[in-house]
Amino acid sequence: MATELQFIKSASGSNVSSLSVTDCFSADYDVYQVLIAKLDSTATTYGYLRFIDSGGSVISDLEYDWAEMDLTSYSSPYAENRNTAQNKGLLGYVGGTGTADMGGFLTTVYNPNDSSSYTFYNGQSSIKGASGLAGAKYIGVHKVAEQITGINILPASGSWDNITVNVYGVK
Repeated sequence: MATELQFIKSASGSNVSSLSVTDCFSADYDVYQVLIAKLDSTATTYGYLRFIDSGGSVISDLEYDWAEMDLTSYSSPYAENRNTAQNKGLLGYVGGTGTADMGGFLTTVYNPNDSSSYTFYNGQSSIKGASGLAGAKYIGVHKVAEQITGINILPASGSWDNITVNVYGVK
């Protein structure tokens, strides 16, 4: 099955506590790829997402369930994280304090524009942290059926020194 990515929108920021990409999900596609390819953070921590509703509000209610697996080269083979009824969805490790340390995030978002369906996401990330190489695989759901038009990316702590997020529609 061949897939084709269509560039939709990009957003960048420096020294920000979060970054929103607004009006990037529409009825044109059912599936989207969200790529965070440039990222410098003030700390090695976890990255999270929040969706943006059709009114332009970042959704921070307890509407997210997620599961994530850390895969590290420096400790036990993996660690699992999972939670329900959270105010944000977990993505995975955010690494290092320079773009060279951050491998990136690739997140697939399913049916965000469908107001009669939950919005699901899954993906993977990779970093080179102070202790060694690490990666993560993650899945999540926003458990309210509503139209989602954008995405907000935030760290567990600290800020994004530099971040660029690209959104693509999947044909």
